[in-house]
Amino acid sequence: MDIMMNMEKYTKQSAINRKLRELIKIRVSQINGCAYCLNLHTTDARKMGETEKRIYCLSTWSECDFYSAEEKVALQLAEHITLIPTKRVSDDLYQQVRKYYDEKQYVDLVLIINQINSWNRISIAMGNTITEE
Repeated sequence: MDIMMNMEKYTKQSAINRKLRELIKIRVSQINGCAYCLNLHTTDARKMGETEKRIYCLSTWSECDFYSAEEKVALQLAEHITLIPTKRVSDDLYQQVRKYYDEKQYVDLVLIINQINSWNRISIAMGNTITEE
């Protein structure tokens, strides 16, 4: 768990916008079906000032004009990495991401996406649940 916590500290210090980090975590958690992480990251996103509309519509981000092109390409990358057996990360997608993010930022996005995928799997495997507060 120390390794996971150290990686979490690293990703929080990355240059990737903190609201975008939360949107990525929410979208990946939707795909993976992790209710615990969805609850945690939607709560965090709201505290950061993210709107309900953007949180609710995240599963259909590609159809919405209120996500920026930079956010959309990061969310597309998140989906492709999360669903890597069927979607993969093509050279074209890599080039699209690089239009908005430099090499270090690309690596940071990949690490953020992998980190939440790992947390989702840990949470689901450990049987974490949420309750009404």
